[in-house]
Amino acid sequence: METITVQTTVQLPAEKAWEIWTQPQHIIHWNFASDDWQCPTAESDLKPGGKFTSRMEAKDGSMGFDFGGTFNEVKPYEFISYTMDDNRKVNVTFTKTDTGIKITETFEAERVHSIEEQQAGWQTIMDNYKKYAESV
Repeated sequence: METITVQTTVQLPAEKAWEIWTQPQHIIHWNFASDDWQCPTAESDLKPGGKFTSRMEAKDGSMGFDFGGTFNEVKPYEFISYTMDDNRKVNVTFTKTDTGIKITETFEAERVHSIEEQQAGWQTIMDNYKKYAESV
């Protein structure tokens, strides 16, 4: 299965970058792929075997879906792996750099949307994360 990687670097301490990535009260502010979408709710039981879900909805109410899965591995401030509800795998690494924390997310591509569309959508979410994280 083909994988896609997106990344960003935030100028934050590791603890803050992790908190904003993992805590539902923050996730709802950045977890959407375009400005006409939103993430009104998020839940997360951040531990191996724990479940998570985020509600993704068009702001006009025309469509929406739940994005969820199960955590496989959690190493605070360093690494998260999870399996999405459709059985695709995702790995997220948090790496300290000279300019902050580099977050790299690699996921297995699905077959409905093109690789370019998937990469663009997930990168937009990553960019939203950076914008929000550096503003709070």
